[in-house]
Amino acid sequence: MAGARNGGGPAGEGFSAARRLIDCVEAVRAAPALSRDDLAALLARHGEHPADLTPEAFGAADAAELRAAAHRMAAVLAETDEDRAAEAINALLDECGTRPRLTRHDGHPWHLHVDRGDGAHWGDWFLASGALALAQLLTEHGRVVWGACAATGCGRLFLGAGPGSVRRYCSTTCSTRARVAAHRRRRRAESAG
Repeated sequence: MAGARNGGGPAGEGFSAARRLIDCVEAVRAAPALSRDDLAALLARHGEHPADLTPEAFGAADAAELRAAAHRMAAVLAETDEDRAAEAINALLDECGTRPRLTRHDGHPWHLHVDRGDGAHWGDWFLASGALALAQLLTEHGRVVWGACAATGCGRLFLGAGPGSVRRYCSTTCSTRARVAAHRRRRRAESAG
């Protein structure tokens, strides 16, 4: 299926557009000038076809578009309010004019898929597929299940699509560090009082 881009399937079933979204946005946040080669390698790890990632198919200008789109998606991923998140996602889907479709390929089950199509830009594809993935998560869980880590000095983006309460931290390390810091603050306050 040359020229096609993975729009995402359910988490844990092959590739995940939401995981690709988080990984790409975090990579660009960590290295704003992330190279074309590094972006291509990251996309390949997320199931993009090698033929679509050659320097001719995915050039320096394409990488720049993808980096710009990743910066835009970072703002959506930092949104914690469901209504504002839905508005931002709808705005992206309107802007990109994407038409998702059901597809099954490369051994994956049926899933919604966003294609770049002829002449479509990598940045538009990334915005559309990322917005579609977030829309699926929002509708499936009825709440925002992504965010930026609340731990002091972290801020990494995460997916928290599991059951239970709203997730606030990117990892158990950050959660534990924040809990220990809060405990120490309480102990100091008790000692001073």
